Amino acid sequence: MPADRLAILFDIDGTLINTGGAGAASWALAFKELYEVPADIGEFTDSGMTDPEVGRKTFEAVLHREPERKEFTRLLERRLHYLHQTVEESEGYEVLAGVEELLPRLIEDGYLVGLVTGNTEAAAHVKLHRAKLNRFFSFGGYGSDSPERGEVTRIALKRAAVVYGADVDPAQAIAVGDTPMDVKGAHAAGIECVGVGSHKFTAEELQTAGADYAISSLEQGLPL
Repeated sequence: MPADRLAILFDIDGTLINTGGAGAASWALAFKELYEVPADIGEFTDSGMTDPEVGRKTFEAVLHREPERKEFTRLLERRLHYLHQTVEESEGYEVLAGVEELLPRLIEDGYLVGLVTGNTEAAAHVKLHRAKLNRFFSFGGYGSDSPERGEVTRIALKRAAVVYGADVDPAQAIAVGDTPMDVKGAHAAGIECVGVGSHKFTAEELQTAGADYAISSLEQGLPL
């Protein structure tokens, strides 16, 4: 990897933490309150999708129509309302192996550490708050910025430049994620990706999906 690497962009779910199903539970509670229908996002969406995509696709699947704007904004608000509760109460919530050791080391070494996630910005910080991980991330790109993961990654790079006070070239950044969609989003923005086999996909599967580097856990550290 280049010696002038500056920015490291982390996905959240399955890379830094596992919420133990808190995200899906919050969507289910929101749909139940507003429409009295069961809604399991896992039936209708794929890992790595942005929150707005998840909400919209699930709405269309369970209610058989597109949401009106007012309905959709209300759904997003109710989902965030319940997310605070489901994250706090989740018995399966965990910080994944190696994270708590790696993040402070990266900060100490002078890297710009940011987020690239399909979560809306508010949801991202709700999920990280329980483990007190928010303090490591001074910028990010979020599902509330764009439905396209490549554009989310480009936005994160622009915000890294604002924090750094100078341009950050794609060659100076690397993304870290646990799904093929994370790999695809990184490459769409012109940056390399470390695939972490810490959740649904193995390191080998992520390498097959095009990851430039593949590790089984962040305990191994990043190939810096």
